[in-house]
Amino acid sequence: MALSKLERRQRIKNRIRKIVSGTAQQPRLSVFRSNKEISVQLIDDITGTTLASASSRDKGIESKGTKIEIAALVGKAIAAKATKAGIEDVAFDRNGYLYHGRVKALADGAREAGLKF
Repeated sequence: MALSKLERRQRIKNRIRKIVSGTAQQPRLSVFRSNKEISVQLIDDITGTTLASASSRDKGIESKGTKIEIAALVGKAIAAKATKAGIEDVAFDRNGYLYHGRVKALADGAREAGLKF
């Protein structure tokens, strides 16, 4: 029997999380993508805390433009919050989503604004 879309994503996510883990010096940049919105968190997996987060629902992000353009703005926003917190390097966790479209735009926006991964 074929896997559902969610089961497939969960398998990919588990495979990624075996390898990618965040620390206070190099937190995990975790992406969540819904049909309308996109959000991202910087997570320290050792203590289990979120260090910073950004979302397409935040006040600083304009909701005009395509979803890809908004994702790039969210990437720039998380990079700004990370540099403010003294974080330069992160481990990118695409969370089971394909590195394509909005996920790629978010990553490119974060790199453009100064994050290294």
